[in-house]
This record gives sequence, C-alpha cells and structure tokens, in this order.
Amino acid sequence: MARLIAPDVSYHSSWLEGAAEFDGARQDGAGTEGWQMEELKDPQWFSRFVDWLVKDALPESPRNPAHVPCTYLWVVEGGTFLGSLAIRHELTDFLLNEGGHIGYSVKPSARRRGHAAKALAHALPIARELGITRVLLTCDEDNFASRATIEKNGGAYEDSRNGKRRYWIDDA
Repeated sequence: MARLIAPDVSYHSSWLEGAAEFDGARQDGAGTEGWQMEELKDPQWFSRFVDWLVKDALPESPRNPAHVPCTYLWVVEGGTFLGSLAIRHELTDFLLNEGGHIGYSVKPSARRRGHAAKALAHALPIARELGITRVLLTCDEDNFASRATIEKNGGAYEDSRNGKRRYWIDDA
C-alpha cells in the first residue's frame, strides 16, 4: 500500500527512475526547480537535495524570496518511489491564483491506480497540523485526472483563473 514519507536518500535509484519517466515535464510537488537532473545522479548531490527538501519546511531556511516554507513528501510503495507532494505553508498572490497549498505528481507508470487521491487524503491532516484549515488546490482546466482527485477529497470548485481551476477543502 502506498504511503507518504519524508524524502529519504535510500530511494535514490527509484527516485531517479521515477523522475526519468517525466521526460523533462514538470513534476508538481517535487521541489526540483534549480536542481540539475545530471547532478542528482550523484549520491552526494542527491543527499544535499534531500536535506534541502526536508529543511525547506523550516521558516528560517534560506529560500527564494518568492517561495514560502514547504513540507515535501514522497509517495512510496515498499522500496519504490511513486511520486511527490508538497504542502505550501502560506499562499503568495501567485499561489492564491494558480498554485494552491498542495501540489502533487505521480510518475506516469503508477497513474490511474488512486495513488494521487490517497496521497492527497493523507496530506490533508498534515496540512491541518501545520495550521492550514482551509486548503486551496488547483489544476489545469484540462487535467481531468487531477480534477477527479481533488473532488474525490472534498474539493469545492470556486472559479478558474489563468487556465487553472481553483478548489477549496474546508476543515482539512
């Protein structure tokens, strides 16, 4: 059964295999912006990456001024990395309009098995523990799978902005 865990260096090989499946496409919730995939093949660089992901949840951690503290989690099953999920602790104007509190992605070979819906369901209590009682989620207008995932978890559609559907889940 798939579960959420803190990023862990022991998943290095499986994480690389999963990341390769995206073939350069954006991995929502992965935290890979600013990291080069070639560098992450090196165990030392990967260890730094994992450390950075874990520490990004701390308000005092250095980060791009446009970014907010974020709790990164991985969706795993046994020793296999399936996807990423990020809980953003605050909303900037951009996140309020297009990004939301939670972003996630599941590697292509693991899709259509309910992993995203289960990961989101497990992330909502974590968001509540972080003090986020009203969670905003967004998805592209044409992303029917993400739309179904959000709605399955109680997301109430509010509106669309800049090609993104916006949903709220109250009392996360």
